[in-house]
Amino acid sequence: MSINKKRLFNELLTNFLLVNEDVEALIVSDREGFIIAGQKKENTDMELVSVLTALINPLLERIREEFAFKKFGSASFDTEKNRLLFISIDENTTLSVVLDTLASVDKISPYAYFLAEKTAQIIFASEGDSIQVAIPNFEIESDASDSASRIKEQIYQLRLDSGGIYKFKFIIIGDSSVGKTSIIRRFVENKFTLDYRATLGLNVLSHSIKFYGNEVSLSLWDVGAQDYFKRFRKTYYVGAQAAFIVFDVCNRESFDNVKIWYEELNDFIGNKNIPITIVGNKIDLADQRSITYQEGIGLGEELTKENIDSHFSYIETSALTGKNIGDAFSLIAYHYIMKSKEREEQKLKESLMVQINSILNKKGKLIVSFITESPFWSPGLQILNDINKLCDCEKKLDDKEKRLYEYSNGLIIKNFLFDNIDIKDSDGVFVIFDARDKKHIEPMWKEVVVNIIQNLSENKVALIGVRVSDQSDWSNIMEEFNVNEYLEKKMVSLLFFKIGFEYRLEIYDQLEVMFNTIINL
Repeated sequence: MSINKKRLFNELLTNFLLVNEDVEALIVSDREGFIIAGQKKENTDMELVSVLTALINPLLERIREEFAFKKFGSASFDTEKNRLLFISIDENTTLSVVLDTLASVDKISPYAYFLAEKTAQIIFASEGDSIQVAIPNFEIESDASDSASRIKEQIYQLRLDSGGIYKFKFIIIGDSSVGKTSIIRRFVENKFTLDYRATLGLNVLSHSIKFYGNEVSLSLWDVGAQDYFKRFRKTYYVGAQAAFIVFDVCNRESFDNVKIWYEELNDFIGNKNIPITIVGNKIDLADQRSITYQEGIGLGEELTKENIDSHFSYIETSALTGKNIGDAFSLIAYHYIMKSKEREEQKLKESLMVQINSILNKKGKLIVSFITESPFWSPGLQILNDINKLCDCEKKLDDKEKRLYEYSNGLIIKNFLFDNIDIKDSDGVFVIFDARDKKHIEPMWKEVVVNIIQNLSENKVALIGVRVSDQSDWSNIMEEFNVNEYLEKKMVSLLFFKIGFEYRLEIYDQLEVMFNTIINL
């Protein structure tokens, strides 16, 4: 499929003008001053743009001579009515950005270098290349509150169903020539090119993958490694939710610099703990290899130990052959989702602690009993013990044999097996049955529920969680659990609920239901 460069330039430059209101015009010109592509706002004087364009090349030539720029250079200057920023794409091509006289060059520069990279992609494109021309909005990308609410919404979707659509911002950093752009191109287009060209500041691509039945849309930020671009990288890093740090397994220096890249990333994003995958690229060059797989693993373990709240994975890839490229992106997506769940779980813990304190302030004591089939698997017990650590209170009793825990703030947690239940003093009871791969409930299960109803005091709460699979018949399960005749004789709140794959987060929800019911009874 042939490349329509004129159409791509028109779309790219138009998109750029829409995102950046301080930009009056954009011109891509060659060394002789011939305009290759251009776009302006309706009220911009094109004659003025032409005059400014005529000034560009002589000025650029002078800068090259004075500062020994061969391929890359940039500068800005002011006129009476405009500011002009120009960037040399290569020794023959220049991008000029005409700004309003009050515009901030520092603010527009990160966008301008992104535009320069996209311009270079169009100029050097070959038949069959796919070039994305959407312009990112860095201000929106860095909105922390928007990011937090989006994460929360996505995690809840992930818990409830498949078929969701999620968007994560990944940044890809590392030394020049390690293959960052090649990795992304192999992933997005399944292509590889031997022609090397350094990224001019930033390249952003979008790509979607299927992940556990959901569509994950990745916003991939390929960041230029040259020292010159460091002043802009903070802008590019903000809002990052996961990162690749790439090195070349044939280049010891690029491996040693992984720590430097991590320090820069950590500094620029404000010490936020995000999932990071260290990628050793170019494993196809086995005879030139100088970094072993064990060294890569060791580096990941070392950084994890030094940064307790962070997790570093390690994977080796070949952009040339495509080996492990898809797995690398799946790995970072997995770690991002798991990290997001941890953040959401912490919020849920804090919310439940508020409810527990409300009950304790009202009653002085709260007794919760968990009933499980196995003494080794009681997630509700574990979760509630973890939650109560937030109260900064002491354990008065910690009897692991009897599975009895009493805290100084008045919370008492108990755990019983199906054949040994004593819940007479409990405010709430939480029981879990595992009906996965079962066509019918076990006879004992109904006996356990009846026992709970008969022995629980009036106006108390019992939650009955049933783990199910996609093949489980919930209606049939409820029919076999029919205990209405017993409930009619006792004022007890009995609630059944499904427990699926994301059982930990679902248990948080049900604990919230339990505590709300206890508060309102």
